[in-house]
Amino acid sequence: MALSKETVLEALRRVALPGGGDPVTQGFVHALAVEAGVVRFVLEGAPGPALEALRPALEAAVRALPGVESVTVVVPAGPPRGLGGGPKIGGHPTPQAGPLPVAGVRHVIAVGSGKGGVGKSTVSANLAVALARAGKRVGLLDADIYGPSQPRMMGVSKRPSSPDGKTIVPLQAHGVTLMSIGLMLKEDEAVIWRGPMLMGALQQMLGQVQWDAYGPLDVLIIDLPPGTGDIQLSLCQKTELDGAIVVSTPQDIAMLDAKKAIDMFRRLNTPVLGLIENMSTYVCPNCGHEAHLFGHGGVETEAARLGLPFLGALPLDLEVRLAGDSGTPAAAGEGAPARAYAAIAQALIASGAV
Repeated sequence: MALSKETVLEALRRVALPGGGDPVTQGFVHALAVEAGVVRFVLEGAPGPALEALRPALEAAVRALPGVESVTVVVPAGPPRGLGGGPKIGGHPTPQAGPLPVAGVRHVIAVGSGKGGVGKSTVSANLAVALARAGKRVGLLDADIYGPSQPRMMGVSKRPSSPDGKTIVPLQAHGVTLMSIGLMLKEDEAVIWRGPMLMGALQQMLGQVQWDAYGPLDVLIIDLPPGTGDIQLSLCQKTELDGAIVVSTPQDIAMLDAKKAIDMFRRLNTPVLGLIENMSTYVCPNCGHEAHLFGHGGVETEAARLGLPFLGALPLDLEVRLAGDSGTPAAAGEGAPARAYAAIAQALIASGAV
């Protein structure tokens, strides 16, 4: 019999799993490719150690087939471990018919940027705290799965609980309900996933987290990763969003990428609620001299050109960096940064977005 995908699958079906069944019917075999005697496939869908233990038997079963010259079996870095027997985050998304609301949440607002390094996560954390201080019930979802930073910024490290093994109870910090994949990882542990697993993780954190565990939320702030990739596309197509906020620094190179983010949201029928200029002004703490290290006013000018609201300018301030690293966002205190975030929060409330 000629070597084909079917002959390879049949050989893999003959490998018995310790708990019964075989890797094909259990859905562990993905992306099978058979070409000129070369066989490649991915093992996925079970804990990494179990799949690594299974790999030698599968390789041997395939190598025994006539015509096989080489076998490559890839076991991706596994998703984070479950919450004490609770649901594991990651895996392929489940099908759904169109955008869905987030249970227990009145408004959902995404915070995005065209590029990294413009302070989008800092803005997300501080804006969530500022809205909470303004009397709103606020949730914060860290959707930057490759680089989750909200646990550090919000000063939490406890693993969320899962009393029923199906849903996840988020944490609270500074009056904000918080969920991040970073709460389920070691601080230096990388997430090495392809797009479908990212989208599955996002879907789980929106649908399986009890966002109203401490009472219904007025708004859920979603801290997106930089760029215009899988997470942004999945969120806009699968979740009922009230709108998006785009963060940029004033310089031209940052605005080039910010405009791409704005175009993405528009093409995905997500209203852009406004633009925020971060790192707008630096005031020397010694002499009081005001400097514009990254330029000034570029975001406001672009907002006017595009006909979008300009929500406000935020200073470049050492206090913001120190507060974020210490786990108490600057918006939770006093001073110029806290006042700037409070003004943006009030602007959103006044617009009816929150």
